Amino acid sequence: MTISSPSSKLRVDLAKGVARLLIDNGSKRNAFDLDMWRALPPIFAAIDAEPEARVVVVSGAPGLPFCSGADISEFSTVRATSEGGRAYEQANVEAFEAISSCSRPIVAAISGFCMGGGMGIASACDLRIAQEGAVFGIPAGRLGVGYPPSAMRFVVAAVGPQRAMELFFTARRVSAEEALEIGYLSRIFEQESFEGGVDDLAATIAANAPLTLRAAKAAIRAAAQLPNAPTPAQCEALAKDCFDSADYMEGRAAFLEKRAPRFRGR
Repeated sequence: MTISSPSSKLRVDLAKGVARLLIDNGSKRNAFDLDMWRALPPIFAAIDAEPEARVVVVSGAPGLPFCSGADISEFSTVRATSEGGRAYEQANVEAFEAISSCSRPIVAAISGFCMGGGMGIASACDLRIAQEGAVFGIPAGRLGVGYPPSAMRFVVAAVGPQRAMELFFTARRVSAEEALEIGYLSRIFEQESFEGGVDDLAATIAANAPLTLRAAKAAIRAAAQLPNAPTPAQCEALAKDCFDSADYMEGRAAFLEKRAPRFRGR
């Protein structure tokens, strides 16, 4: 099954509870142009509205890096003026917020380059895993680009203020190993096991109770004071939905019967 996308450079395939958002702009090494940024909010709204989608995996299309950042060619066109630059940054912020606000668990599966806006996308996701050899960085200091607080907060939430300052102040590149060390990544996979590792992680998440995953994501984001976190009252309501659900009864029955549960998300 395919979920509709406003951009031909972003496509979403849905199978076995896993929505795979593939970044496919090979001629620009998966750089994001303005139309791609603007496509992310409707894409994530469509995913959130699809009952069969239990987990989202964001990655480069096969053979392509995760994201090499913003399309530099647009600096002299859509970003040529201060007004255009602010409008572009607003599209960035709305894209990041659409990712972080999605109720499904979101995994950034990173290979190759994850630079600039690519790090913004990955930072807005819930989990970040990478293939060995992946490279991270935010080269804004070498481009004269300013990041507003509403966009910066996702990077700060992912690595903390001091690491965020170092990344921005130096504009240096960071290896996957260092990204794991500073807590930006949860796991690194060897090249030959990366795709299998992504599939296994996504399948493991998709097999669990959807209402529990939604409630857990909300509560963790609230407890950690992450961007776009729900209120305590909203978290309490989501937890209550779990106990009132048929999946709660199914989970108990499966445990007693020593079998794998079959969750329906209701």
